[in-house]
Amino acid sequence: VYTTNAIEALNAQLRRAVRARGHFPSDDAATKLLYLILNRSEKEWKMPPREWSMAKAQFAVLFGERFIKAMAA
Repeated sequence: VYTTNAIEALNAQLRRAVRARGHFPSDDAATKLLYLILNRSEKEWKMPPREWSMAKAQFAVLFGERFIKAMAA
């Protein structure tokens, strides 16, 4: 199934990044790393996943101007 493979690939990227880093000084540091991996992964997608626009809208509400600036970059 298309979505299952995409989710598994994304989870593998996240796991690889966390394993390579090993330990985080805070929860905020872990969240930032996951954000950077997701941001990089999105640029490689040929077709955005279903409901991605809704997820981005929720991230914009949660993270505000910071998220909007990051999406513009």
